[in-house]
Amino acid sequence: MLREDTIPDARETDPADPRYAAAFDAISADPNQLLVSAELDGRVVGTLQLSFLPGLSFRGAWRGQIEAVRIDSSVRNQGLGAKLIDWAVECCRERGCFMVQLTSSNERTGAHRFYERLGWVQSHKGFKRKLREAE
Repeated sequence: MLREDTIPDARETDPADPRYAAAFDAISADPNQLLVSAELDGRVVGTLQLSFLPGLSFRGAWRGQIEAVRIDSSVRNQGLGAKLIDWAVECCRERGCFMVQLTSSNERTGAHRFYERLGWVQSHKGFKRKLREAE
């Protein structure tokens, strides 16, 4: 699924790169992080990362952050992405989160339509500042 990424900056390259394993280990060690995979017939067909973030806003409310949502192209448009997102939202509800949020690159217009169909609302304009180039 990393290789299917259509974002032009080619941020996802070689899945065997040891930096992925190091990131996986760091995320796995953090109780406020979940790496989730969806399986169909014994094959991984979807992934997402779910982070639980404490905050001072809204009287110290926690929020869920969904990132890195991917569905294998061979099984898209079968409702699996919606089920994965719904599962993540319910997980946030169970953890007592005030809200759940996600980001999606400006280039992913199809993903934007998908989230809007699920009832998500574009509420903010996001900004990023790169500190260095990816190696």
